[in-house]
Amino acid sequence: MNPTELPEKQFKLYREILKRYQVSFTPVTVRGHHLEILQVDDIEPLLAGKDPFKDVESFPFWVKLWEASLALADLMASLPPKPGQTLLELGAGLAAPGLAAAAAGYEVTLSDYEQYILNFQKVNAAASKVEERVHHILLDWLKPPKELPQYDTIIGAEILFRETFFEPLLTIFRQYLKPDGVIYLAHDVRRKSLPKFLIQAEKHFVVAVSKRTLRTEDKELTIIVNRLTPRR
Repeated sequence: MNPTELPEKQFKLYREILKRYQVSFTPVTVRGHHLEILQVDDIEPLLAGKDPFKDVESFPFWVKLWEASLALADLMASLPPKPGQTLLELGAGLAAPGLAAAAAGYEVTLSDYEQYILNFQKVNAAASKVEERVHHILLDWLKPPKELPQYDTIIGAEILFRETFFEPLLTIFRQYLKPDGVIYLAHDVRRKSLPKFLIQAEKHFVVAVSKRTLRTEDKELTIIVNRLTPRR
């Protein structure tokens, strides 16, 4: 992706990002949909040796294109929506699942807690040529805005990393999901907090579980995908 091909507004955001990070675009193809994901080239200085499964309080989760997000992107691309169907991605980070959903036809809202993360999302949406179907909002799970609408679908990848977020997230799910809506979550099988969350979630949602295997040149990862629907 040549950044100069971005629309003027997103190109300005790209140039602002360059003041803070060294970045490049990574092409990602999801079931025939071509996405361009702007990423930080060298994330090691940002990670500073932190473990995403141990240092959950301080790990910068937004900076990495997670395997779970790729699995969730593939799932959303496989579930074409009805006309006008809306989707909210929580803790979207680099937003591969939400962008794949937009490419498949969803009306998508991408969210995260800092404006600079949303700037990455805005550039990625334009680079992936889905910006007309994508909106962006700042969303603090502990202080969610009151004016958000309800959505047909809510998704999230690697968002259940801290137990203090469990109740706020369940509140968001119950408040912003339509009565006949569905939630899809994707996490690495090593995410130990996931079973604890699902026990709490079962009070309000019917929880289904499936597994997806991702293979790379040097490893094989198991991703847990959960489907939550409101209890009647």
